[in-house]
Amino acid sequence: MPITDFLERNARDFADEIALVEINPSFTSRQAAQRGWKEAFLVETAKRPSYRKEMTWRQFDELSNCTAQFLLSQGVKRGDKVAILMMNCLEWLPLYFGILKTGALAVPMNFRYSSDEIEYCLKLADVSLLLFGPEFVERIEELKMKNEKLIIDGLTTCDKTDNSSLSILNSSLHYVGDNCPAFAQDFFAGLAGMSCDKPNITLSDEQDGAIYFSSGTTGFPKAILHTHRSLVHACETEQAHHGQTHDDVFLCIPPLYHTGAKMHWFGSLLVGGRGVLLRGVQPDWIIETAAKERATIVWLLVPWCQDILDAIERGDVDLARHDLSPLRLMHIGAQPVPPSLVKRWLSIFPHHDYDTNYGLSESIGPGSVHLGVGNIHKVGAIGKAGYGWQTRIADENGSDVPRGDVGELLVKGDGVMKCYYKDEAATAASLKDGWLYTGDMAREDEDGFIYLVDRKKDVIITGGENLYPVQIEDFLREMSEIKDVAVIGLPDERLGEIAAAIIEPKPDATLTEEMVEAYCLAMPRYKRPKRIIFDHVPRNPTGKIEKPALRRRYSADKLVEAETTR
Repeated sequence: MPITDFLERNARDFADEIALVEINPSFTSRQAAQRGWKEAFLVETAKRPSYRKEMTWRQFDELSNCTAQFLLSQGVKRGDKVAILMMNCLEWLPLYFGILKTGALAVPMNFRYSSDEIEYCLKLADVSLLLFGPEFVERIEELKMKNEKLIIDGLTTCDKTDNSSLSILNSSLHYVGDNCPAFAQDFFAGLAGMSCDKPNITLSDEQDGAIYFSSGTTGFPKAILHTHRSLVHACETEQAHHGQTHDDVFLCIPPLYHTGAKMHWFGSLLVGGRGVLLRGVQPDWIIETAAKERATIVWLLVPWCQDILDAIERGDVDLARHDLSPLRLMHIGAQPVPPSLVKRWLSIFPHHDYDTNYGLSESIGPGSVHLGVGNIHKVGAIGKAGYGWQTRIADENGSDVPRGDVGELLVKGDGVMKCYYKDEAATAASLKDGWLYTGDMAREDEDGFIYLVDRKKDVIITGGENLYPVQIEDFLREMSEIKDVAVIGLPDERLGEIAAAIIEPKPDATLTEEMVEAYCLAMPRYKRPKRIIFDHVPRNPTGKIEKPALRRRYSADKLVEAETTR
């Protein structure tokens, strides 16, 4: 059954129950009044109210149907690609499902993309229609002006059949918000008068359903093609792992364009549970929202979890003021999780279950490897094969390595991508006999639990020794003065490259290079960072360290080229 069937069942069985809530603590009172939002609760530390809006399952399904009918009226047909470039909001998921109901493919886009990256991804995915929000007006207008100049200069023509972003930027821009710019069509105005009936379109499990983009940590993003079967598999895997019931309330903070947040919410979709979208990541906002909305499950990224703990320890957040008793599960994903962070969390919230999931956009997000809430004694591991998944750890020839040895992690299941869209070479390199080669280096312990060692591409080879940055990063994060850390390779005349630790100290902490070096004496000599740099550690919206940006910053982005040409 296609994933849209779950929404239609919920609209029938839970029609007037709340499906989605959006909390926005950054609105001014004037903005809230203009949009018809209600005051939710006072954020004490900011001395200002937070605003709230909600949607029932019936309204969710009706907006999806109406969206589908509108898109069909615009010429969208089965197999077309419709992109979403929006911040998290109440309409995001209904629009996503509306696209699916037309038989078209939903193409969520990273809200941090520059105008050039937007253009690149629109072209790569053959997008024919773009839905965009108010935060992206300047970027889309910049693209419009750029392409109109190309046309005027006679360098290209705008042919609607050329499958390029030029045709999209000419006539297929639909603005989702207030005060529609002149260069786009008003999406909400277009919905007026549209039927809210389900379109008469049959969907199948094998049909293409969505294109997601890789995080771009290895270069330009790749377009990842998934079927409807993949989407349904994500629902089943998530619910099997975390046991969502109809009474659970899932607090969702990460961006919906990414497979991580949405696929965790898919567990709520499967049981008709409530989802709460929080527009903000400040610790007091998260705690206030969890308490007021009676959240039972929250998925955090490592930096947010750390910020919450730091705020509690500083006294900026007073837990005695908040009833968090319904909260039963905190889980983290999207990146390696420092065991020290989990221990800190459980020391403050000992009644919480903890879990972590591993996955990639190529494996429809989290869940291909799963720790499990009953395996707290294995904190530090990413777990075992998830529900409906298989795993292997292989050498460079694709043969299984002995247990305990480091190799590349391979996963297999219904959630594996169909292909990299329009990239046969990359697909052939990553998909072999149904197995997805993840590019992540891992090992398996005597109990079958998998530990992530590092990205294959991030291995630092220093004097012939392989260093795995995550191991060094996890060690350094145990220092109480350190907020975040990233280890990268820097060029070295004698050793080829050396390990450099980019360290972001906690606010107001006193930390010196000598203190870090003294702390590292407990590590084997060859693993100790040879350079200590105090700087901000950048992370992308899904919490992954932006190591390419750090390499560029410290002139290490062409390390291999430098080593092989000097």
